[in-house]
Amino acid sequence: MLKIGVGPSSSHTLGPWRASQRWIEELEEDQLIQAIKSIQIHLYGSLSLTGIGHATDIASVLGLCGHDPVTMDTAIINDEIDYIKATSQLHLNKETYIDFDYENDIVFHKDFLDFHPNGMKYTATLKNGKKIESYFYSIGGGFVVKEERENAKQNLKELKSFPYPIQSGVELLKHCKEQNMSISELVLENEKSLRNLETIESGLEAIWKVMLESMYEACHTEGILPGGLNVKRRAASSNKKLLADQFETYTTPEEWLATIRTTEVKFRQILQWVSCFAIAVNETNAALGRVVTSPTNGSSGTLPAVMMYYMTIENHQATTKDLIQFMLVAGEIGSLFKKGATISAAMGGCQAEIGVSSAMASGALCELMGGTPEQVLMASEIAMEHHLGLTCDPIAGLVQIPCIERNAMGAIKAINAAEIAIESDASQAKVPLDKVIKTMWETAQDMSSRYKETSEGGLAVQVNMSDC
Repeated sequence: MLKIGVGPSSSHTLGPWRASQRWIEELEEDQLIQAIKSIQIHLYGSLSLTGIGHATDIASVLGLCGHDPVTMDTAIINDEIDYIKATSQLHLNKETYIDFDYENDIVFHKDFLDFHPNGMKYTATLKNGKKIESYFYSIGGGFVVKEERENAKQNLKELKSFPYPIQSGVELLKHCKEQNMSISELVLENEKSLRNLETIESGLEAIWKVMLESMYEACHTEGILPGGLNVKRRAASSNKKLLADQFETYTTPEEWLATIRTTEVKFRQILQWVSCFAIAVNETNAALGRVVTSPTNGSSGTLPAVMMYYMTIENHQATTKDLIQFMLVAGEIGSLFKKGATISAAMGGCQAEIGVSSAMASGALCELMGGTPEQVLMASEIAMEHHLGLTCDPIAGLVQIPCIERNAMGAIKAINAAEIAIESDASQAKVPLDKVIKTMWETAQDMSSRYKETSEGGLAVQVNMSDC
């Protein structure tokens, strides 16, 4: 549920990037790399309608070139794409140059494929004249599948390997009660069935490092975000104002964090800091920077903002152990939504992104604050309940308006939901988490496609580029 990648979108950027990498693997297995003369990328549905704003074209091409979203130097992305456009040559998997007309070999189709709104097809013409093709679907959160049975088979394989299989909130609470474990302890045991403790901890520490760096980068970068909406960056000015005399008395993200911890914070400034953290991540995301999908790129600011709130305001003694605990809970809550509903805005609107991220963050914060497993699920339910029906209507298909501010709102709602749950008798909760997940999915199915990441409704049609 937590992946390191490049913005601005997990389903429209990271997913297509991964799809290109998977197709390259197929070609390598069939020993066809050197036999290819030319390639075309076909984007369907939501990937087509908002593809330019989400850099779907760029991500797809970079994956074909052999770049990885976790390790690629994001500073050279524009140079790579400019070279391909100027030369009409693509360095396939960093092995061989092939003909590639950037303007014509990326084809945008407004029609939708049956399986999922985020469909794509790769076609290749071989030197002997033969044509081959392969379909992929980006199903949200950077997850990519070829067909439903492949995804189901993989999920079943992983589920069987867990000592405590979990498909619902009810099952999660049942295991916690029987084993006398917190949610994070139970999830850790499941994780340990797949990899050793050292790998788990180092992986989560690496994820936090990227989260912190994504906040730090935007909190020290001014200017206008790319894309044509002329959205002014705000995190840097907020950071400077809030730190006042302590601004830039540090030189690393870790020193910046330590500085904030020592700063006296009033109530209003708590809200300002949480908003600053969330907005910062999504400014980095909007600028094709490196972020962590949590559960998506468009909602990547909520989780780190709430964790920063805990570390800088709620508990100044928070440790790496707390970070790991937080992420284990958040990941499990996110997986419940993925199994029972969706984390794809193209399937469920923004409730599937900001709503899920807020639920993840709220549950995780609740456990860190001493909440029981029942209170954790209650916190997640409250957070999602007040995001039900939220539409995805990005202006110009860019993950900027209203996406950036929505992360701040999602983070603040998450904190409030955790506080309410901590002070409540969770045994008396009227709406179980499983019920709100089911409600979210039914709401998603009832929602018009205009409000599912197509830029065909809502703010996307009320406000245009000229207004900005």
